[in-house]
Amino acid sequence: VQLQASGGGLVQAGGSLRLSCAASGRIFSRYSMGWLRQAPGKERQFVAGISWSGGSTYYADSVKGRFTISRDNAKNTVYLQMNSLKPDDTAVYYCAADPGNASRQRYDYWGQGTLVTVSS
Repeated sequence: VQLQASGGGLVQAGGSLRLSCAASGRIFSRYSMGWLRQAPGKERQFVAGISWSGGSTYYADSVKGRFTISRDNAKNTVYLQMNSLKPDDTAVYYCAADPGNASRQRYDYWGQGTLVTVSS
């Protein structure tokens, strides 16, 4: 499966952005999807995940209540709505896919990243 993320940019603290990730190739609806991020000088970290049906979602504690992951299987797209953004959210955001259970938060397929910069 090929993944193409978009929607990053520069936003002020407190603002919002919505990231999108378009998938092609294998059957998108059979894959768990996730968003991860990597800030400068830090390790990549899990942000949010969603099951193949969209019925189960998972979030890192740092983004709970602010970020929402969703998917549209008809459009082969997964989204990350990010609200109340903080400077600490600044990172390159990656979308990822895996045929396994979303609760594992492990991914075999990765897209290129999209940069999110939050200014104070």
